[in-house]
Amino acid sequence: MSDTKQRLLDGAIAAIRQHGIAGVSARTIAAAAGVNQALVFYHYGSVDDLLTAACRASTVERVGHWSARLAGVGSLRELLAVGRALHEQERELGNVSFLAQMLAGAQADERLAAPTAGALQLWVDEIEAVLGRLLAGSPFAEIADVPGLARAVSAAFIGLELYDGVDREAAGRAMSALDQLAVLIEIVDDLGPIARRALQAKVNRAVRRD
Repeated sequence: MSDTKQRLLDGAIAAIRQHGIAGVSARTIAAAAGVNQALVFYHYGSVDDLLTAACRASTVERVGHWSARLAGVGSLRELLAVGRALHEQERELGNVSFLAQMLAGAQADERLAAPTAGALQLWVDEIEAVLGRLLAGSPFAEIADVPGLARAVSAAFIGLELYDGVDREAAGRAMSALDQLAVLIEIVDDLGPIARRALQAKVNRAVRRD
């Protein structure tokens, strides 16, 4: 990738962080990148195409950064610990807010919707792999929609990032509540075989009623 194209990608991210999705334009991107705004269209065709390229590139880089740590997670509590670290670091870097702004923009611009969803899917895929591994053999495995749960976790992460911006204490309490849920699931997984069979029977009956 040429230096100019990389500067435009970085400029797009910086412009959204500074101005939000509503205030981003070829002019604000070019100013952040330190280039002529005509280069936005020369290299990327449109502002939307540049934004989607920046979103994809940024997400690929950050997922790659965290992939090894996620792969090494051995429990739900460890997953939440990594999630907390990820939340703090990505918040400081402004990366989650960038993705959140892209999601906000996609609500009104269908050209941003599919590319932004594709970038978010990169996180979903990582989380889904971890959850599938951690829940294997658990009484919850038969009723858990792991792909759906991975999407819920990813969406909640974006929501917590936005919540953190207006009420950090409340966002912290939400994370602590997730810790408590993880402890409960681990307690269930540590039950003896008789208790596990009884629980599994209750779960199966509940699923059939639904």
